[in-house]
Amino acid sequence: QVQLVESGGGLVQAGGSLRLSCVASGTIFRLNTMGWYRQAPGKQRELVAVITSAGSTNYADSVKGRFTISRTNAKNTVYLQMNSLKPEDTAVYYCNCRRWGDAMDYWGKGTLVTVSS
Repeated sequence: QVQLVESGGGLVQAGGSLRLSCVASGTIFRLNTMGWYRQAPGKQRELVAVITSAGSTNYADSVKGRFTISRTNAKNTVYLQMNSLKPEDTAVYYCNCRRWGDAMDYWGKGTLVTVSS
């Protein structure tokens, strides 16, 4: 069973930075595509960033140039570095694992990021 545990959320002022981490277990981490999604109150969950097993990345237009996704396979960990945060970045951020082979999606419980103006 794949398990994902996020950390690093919190309260930050606009313009500040946070780094989210997600540790995965129960899977061959290096083979999986990993991603970060977010859900703001009253809105649908949306893709923030994704990184493939080969290290290719893709970002939502709203975060390009401000957020960076990365992974350390030796630590089974994916990161999301968030800079120049804006109040509209406020949301619960979820780690996603798309497992290699069967493309099954797994989710963490989420970590809250609040950006004050």
